[in-house]
Amino acid sequence: MGRVGFDDLLRDSFLLVLCYLPPTSSVIAVTSEIEPKSGATEGEQMMEARMKNPAMVLPDAMSAIQSLYKAMSKGGVPQQTLELVHLRASQINGCSACVYAGVTSAKKAGETDERLFALPAWRESPFFTDAERAALTLTEAATRLSDRGDQVPDEIWNAAAHHYTEQELAAIILMIATTNFFNRINATIKEPAGANWG
Repeated sequence: MGRVGFDDLLRDSFLLVLCYLPPTSSVIAVTSEIEPKSGATEGEQMMEARMKNPAMVLPDAMSAIQSLYKAMSKGGVPQQTLELVHLRASQINGCSACVYAGVTSAKKAGETDERLFALPAWRESPFFTDAERAALTLTEAATRLSDRGDQVPDEIWNAAAHHYTEQELAAIILMIATTNFFNRINATIKEPAGANWG
């Protein structure tokens, strides 16, 4: 599991931005109880977002988002770790568009199916390093802010700080925050998963 180069990261971060900003319709798998709309096969339904993604509607939003990804890429965190952070936050928030895109992007960064399948139960899985576990614990705490009074307790922070420098922590925190940002946009506009993003 090596590091991904800056050019690869920019390409993949553009893919991530696209994953959050796909066209307004796509096909996703749903239960067969739903009648397929025109163009969908049995077991699938055409789904449409309520509106175009707000980051595409406001002219300056996309450049700000791309700047965030550039900054994260310079933080020194392995791309696979950032992908795991993104995917775990998206799983918690139930953002199908970001989960779909997160798996795609993680695989492009070299992530294995074994680890991706185990991510929802990472605590009980032997596939993750101590540093990744610290990043995932921080991700869960910072994503589930209403679950406890002390949202990110010192124990969680100290474990992450043990494995990551301040610059690396900044990149991880920005990835958590940006993922939660997109999860909330996608939930609000009902952005569907499954668009062709790359």
